[in-house]
Amino acid sequence: QAQLVESGGGLVQAGGSLRLSCTASGRTFRSYTMGWFRQAPGKEREFVAADESSSSTHYADSVKGRFTVSRDIAKNTVYLQMNSLKPEDTAVYFCAVARPGRSWRRGENYDYWGQGTQVTVSP
Repeated sequence: QAQLVESGGGLVQAGGSLRLSCTASGRTFRSYTMGWFRQAPGKEREFVAADESSSSTHYADSVKGRFTVSRDIAKNTVYLQMNSLKPEDTAVYFCAVARPGRSWRRGENYDYWGQGTQVTVSP
């Protein structure tokens, strides 16, 4: 059974940085899309970023230029480097894995999910 475990969340001041990690175990996801989503209190889950195995990366407009998604295939790990954080980035961040060819933007296309890690950005 595949499992995803996120880490790296925490409390940071506006303008600061955090790096989230998500390590998969139980199987490899070399050809899969690995994505990040987030959910703030009272809001719906939203797409943040995705790394396709074809070396394409995708970002939500709200994080473009500030966040960078990357993958270490050997470690079966995907990262989300978050710079210039804003209070509106506060949310629980989830990593997820989707089979190749599925739309990376839609959460329902992802088959495996982590438990989430809290990111809190203070003003």
